[in-house]
Amino acid sequence: MNELKTTILFLAGAAVLTAAALVIDPGSQSADVFDDQGELFYPEFTDPQAPKSIEVIDYDDETATATPLKVEFRDNKWLLPSHNDYPADAENRLADTAAALIELKKDAVVSERTEDHAEYGVIDPFDEGAVSLEGRGKRVTLKDADDQVLADFVIGDEVEGQPGSRYLRVPGQRKTYAVKTDVDPSAQFQDWIETDLLKLKKDDIRRIAINHYRVDERMRRLMPGEQFTLSKDGDDWKVSGSGRLDDDKLGQLTSAIESLRIVDVQPKPDILTADLKTTGQIQPTYQAAVLLQEKGFYLGGAGGQIFGNEGEIVVDGASGVRYTLRFGEIASSSPAQKEEGENRYLLIAVSHSEARETEYGGSDGKELYEELNNRFADWYYVISGGEFSELMRTRRSLLR
Repeated sequence: MNELKTTILFLAGAAVLTAAALVIDPGSQSADVFDDQGELFYPEFTDPQAPKSIEVIDYDDETATATPLKVEFRDNKWLLPSHNDYPADAENRLADTAAALIELKKDAVVSERTEDHAEYGVIDPFDEGAVSLEGRGKRVTLKDADDQVLADFVIGDEVEGQPGSRYLRVPGQRKTYAVKTDVDPSAQFQDWIETDLLKLKKDDIRRIAINHYRVDERMRRLMPGEQFTLSKDGDDWKVSGSGRLDDDKLGQLTSAIESLRIVDVQPKPDILTADLKTTGQIQPTYQAAVLLQEKGFYLGGAGGQIFGNEGEIVVDGASGVRYTLRFGEIASSSPAQKEEGENRYLLIAVSHSEARETEYGGSDGKELYEELNNRFADWYYVISGGEFSELMRTRRSLLR
């Protein structure tokens, strides 16, 4: 009887030990960590055309700030809500991004510890609970027309020794994965808009007038500066006054005009846009003057002429459309840029002349003018300091 009792107690003890082993066995726990390895992140997300919005939140370690950019399809248009609903050129870019995210798989689990997120650069950029300011990644969220999440990732650092692979994490989850992908959606405004702002090719430029006047803001006076004109005669360019143009330097100027890049926008008040869209001019009222002055632009003369406090450049195209680019105040509130120099407000106005169109041998100028006038009337543009320097050349910088 004692032997039987001893045997039963031994078996019972063995059962307890076996059960405990199932709970604490590290091999069993590791299996749970890797149980989703090789699976798709979002298996129900299969249509690259389904996303109707994307939000990209990037983090700048130098300034310790998160920069959000959002694009969405609304009222049959692609818009940038993060930038005052400026029109976006996003359909193809978003579809390409979606196609890349659809195929992402959980190639390898590298950690399931929250403490490791900083090491792999997958801390949510907006995570206020995270102590570390370093190790924050880029969050990318795609949603459908019903505002339902299709895919959501925090994209981290590149995997060392594995080109074309990055660390990824799904927000709200602890696991960090190494994933074979080059996907890196941009959070830069200029990457989501139409790049052909002026719709003017360098070969169609016929005349450039650069005027380096300045506005004495304290005395409210126009201070004259260097001004000169470049004009095209056949295949040759001439400069007013004396001197011979350097073809390479002239090419740099015309290329800068053709590819004019903006880094931000701010909407004009309705009181200004209404006049611009109907008459192409701004009525010289006190309210209009105050609103313009905030951005470094001034009304002068009975006709409501506008001046920028850092001069202007006037460009004639073969279509008979004349572009007037006026440069205003430093745009201190616009996003920080990596380029040299400070961002600056730019006011763009257009006019059209049938006489110029005939003289220059162009066509369809009236239609182009109406399209551009409707576009430029709504916005103050912001350009980089480098772009400003490329456009506002001195005569000497263009000569041999």
